Amino acid sequence: MIHPTAIVAPGARVGASVRIGPYAVVGAEVTLGDECEIAGHAIVEGRVELGPRVRIGAASVIGGEPQDLKFSPGTPSGVRIGARTVIREYVTVHRATHAEAWTEIGEDCMLMATCHVAHDCKLGDGVIVINYAGITGHCEIGDRATIGGYAGMVPFTRVGTFAYIGGHSKINQDVPPFMLAEGNLATARGVNVIGLRRAGVGGPERRALREAYRIFYRSGLPPGTALERMRRELEPTPRVKELIAFIEGAKRGVIGAPSDEPASDPEEERD
Repeated sequence: MIHPTAIVAPGARVGASVRIGPYAVVGAEVTLGDECEIAGHAIVEGRVELGPRVRIGAASVIGGEPQDLKFSPGTPSGVRIGARTVIREYVTVHRATHAEAWTEIGEDCMLMATCHVAHDCKLGDGVIVINYAGITGHCEIGDRATIGGYAGMVPFTRVGTFAYIGGHSKINQDVPPFMLAEGNLATARGVNVIGLRRAGVGGPERRALREAYRIFYRSGLPPGTALERMRRELEPTPRVKELIAFIEGAKRGVIGAPSDEPASDPEEERD
C-alpha cells in the first residue's frame, strides 16, 4: 500500500494497512497509526505522531519548522494528531517551538483545504477549520468549535467549546464557549444554539446560556459586575460554569458585543 515513488525514511514507524500515495515523503521520526492515509505529494516530517485512520491530503505539509524567528533548527519538538482526523489538501501544520513540546490536534477534526495551524497550537476534539483560515502560534481551540473560512486569529488567542466563528473574521481576543462570533474585529453575535442542539444539549441548558449571553453582553454592565450577576441569577449548570470560568481565565480579555446587535435572539422562538 506504499506507492513505489513515495519516500519513507528508515526509522519511520508505519502501522498496519497504511496507504502512502505517489511522491509523498515520510520522515524518519514519524509514527503512522493503523489505516492512516497519506495522499500524493504530502510531506510528513520531523517528530509527528498520527493516530489511527488519520487522513492527510495531497500536498499538505505536516510537522514543518515553525515560522518563528526565535526557533532553533534541530529543536526536538513535534506534532500530534488524534484518531480519525481528516486534513485536506495543501494544509500546513507546524511543530512546536520548544524542546519536547507539541502542536496538538485532537480526534475527529476536519481541517479543510489550504488552512494553517501554527506552532504550539492546541485543538480539541471535533474541531472544524474551514478553508484558508489562519490559526497563529499558541492558540487554543476547544472541542467542537468551528473556525470559518478566511478567519484569522492573533497569537495566544483562545476559542471556547462549541464556539462558531464566521468567515473573514479577525479574532484578537478570546471567544467564550458556546458563542457565535463574527466580524472584523469579531464580536459576539449570540449563542450557538444550532450547534448545541445538534450536540444534544437540552433546552434548559441552552436557555441558561442565552440568559448568560444577555447578562454579559446586553445588560451594559462592566464585565466583573456581569459575571457576579451571572453567578447570582443563573442556575449553575455545567456549561454555565464552564462559560464563567473561561471568561474569568481570559488574559487577553474576551470579544465584545456588536453595536448593531438585534433586539432579540434569532433562535429564541425556535429553542
